[in-house]
Amino acid sequence: MVKSKLLEAGLFSAAVTIGLAGCASEPEEGATAEGNLNTGTDNNVNQDDAEGDNLIIGVQSDISLIDPHSASDIPSGQVNSSIYETLVKYDTNMELEPLLAEEWEAVEDNVWELKLREDVNFHDGSEFTADVVKMNIERILDEDVASPRAILVNVIEEVNVVDDHTVQFVTEVPFAPLPAHLAHYSIGMISPEAIKADYEVMEDGERPGSYISEHPSGTGAFTFVSWDSGDKIVLQKNEDYWGENAKVDTVTLKVVPEDLTRIGELETGAVHIVDPVSPSDMSHLENTEGIGVYERNAASMSYLGFNMEKEPFDDPKVRRAVSMALNREAMVDGILEGSGETAAGPVNNTNFGYSENIEPVQQDFEAAKQLLAEAGYEDGFETEIWTNDSRERQDIAELAQADLAQIGIEASIQVVEWGTYLDAVDSGEPPMHILGLSLGTGDADYPMHMLFHSENVGLGNASFMKDEEFDEMLYEARVEQDEDTRLAMYEEITEYLLETAPAAFLYHPQHIMGVSDSVGGFWADPSGLYQLKEISLNN
Repeated sequence: MVKSKLLEAGLFSAAVTIGLAGCASEPEEGATAEGNLNTGTDNNVNQDDAEGDNLIIGVQSDISLIDPHSASDIPSGQVNSSIYETLVKYDTNMELEPLLAEEWEAVEDNVWELKLREDVNFHDGSEFTADVVKMNIERILDEDVASPRAILVNVIEEVNVVDDHTVQFVTEVPFAPLPAHLAHYSIGMISPEAIKADYEVMEDGERPGSYISEHPSGTGAFTFVSWDSGDKIVLQKNEDYWGENAKVDTVTLKVVPEDLTRIGELETGAVHIVDPVSPSDMSHLENTEGIGVYERNAASMSYLGFNMEKEPFDDPKVRRAVSMALNREAMVDGILEGSGETAAGPVNNTNFGYSENIEPVQQDFEAAKQLLAEAGYEDGFETEIWTNDSRERQDIAELAQADLAQIGIEASIQVVEWGTYLDAVDSGEPPMHILGLSLGTGDADYPMHMLFHSENVGLGNASFMKDEEFDEMLYEARVEQDEDTRLAMYEEITEYLLETAPAAFLYHPQHIMGVSDSVGGFWADPSGLYQLKEISLNN
């Protein structure tokens, strides 16, 4: 029996590929397991039910919305990226390649032109055209929809339909990273009929995305079957897909919050893949017959955010003191067991804008105490650290709690269910919160806007940072055309963030997943999104 450890070693390319790009390389396949996996075809997801190519994935958290424009969490992204497709996409090495757009080029300094596929229909039968692209981009930019992803495309001033399958984006300034932004999974194309119906229910007082989440219709290789909140999401193969069909008949994402329970279900064959796997469980899986570990470099960052509108975190000295009290090396070594790296800022070397000149904040209790004293908190204070029901994040909270006690800060830990947690963070309820961010565009413009730009307050900017100087620095870096100058600008911006401290940047983890040897063709992109269309089962 082969016990495999699959490692995607490719790093992101900082370059934006214009036009047709090369195909993604095939990932290594796991060996065939002894015996057959019997997986359920009905919604009970019972391993003793009828056989078939029915893939079951054990996931930690439920989704929030089946609307790529409104959702802002990776669990939802896993489902949305299989139902909806983007205009361009990344391969395993973060090179851009065609998807719904066959080619793209900058026809003027501030005009990008895309040629669209002509043979694509949505799941509801409506046709994919340039008019539909215009409708989707305008929906993302609509202030009434309040998309947390608007920052990805808000540089677009006009969407011009040249003909049925040619569209032009006119940007307010020349913007080279636009194709990379269009590849982000949240810029998925939604059926025009679903968009119209969603606007109609919004007029009746429903929240944006209400209709779309209940009647999702994209162009992807999988169609929506059902969503039992807190339990499972079921997708099925799109038999009318415009490209090569998926290799499995159905995919069930089964919500299993407990780490050990997920591992147990992988071992018994109740699920084929589990995500995430704690670093502490890796060696166990690697030594379990019939199971392998998939690990890849991640475009991701974990952080401790502060609500800058709540005392005492309205004082930058307090925020810097907390950041300085944290032992990031202990988090990487103790929680990740060395499978990640400490963070010096929002991005790592998977993204343009990363600089080796920036050093992570080092733990220094005495300097932290001095900052607290200067802020008027010589005796410390009481506060809360909020997190969701992730073992990794709870471990972070406990290590942070112990570190903060050393400088007189007594921090209680509040553990909240995922959906409720996201709502609380967006509304500014927690004084401190632990979250992560996918760095899915390969460019620092996105995470820095997402987390800290004033226009994104409550839509990703949970620090409630409103800083005109910072916003101007981001704008200047966004429009700068010289790469060397732009890189220096992001170095300066990162230093500004470390001084202002809207968040304590903790570490960049690896993506770690457990995979049955009966699974072939599995890979995840650097954001951790499964490429479900490529997966096959050797039952």
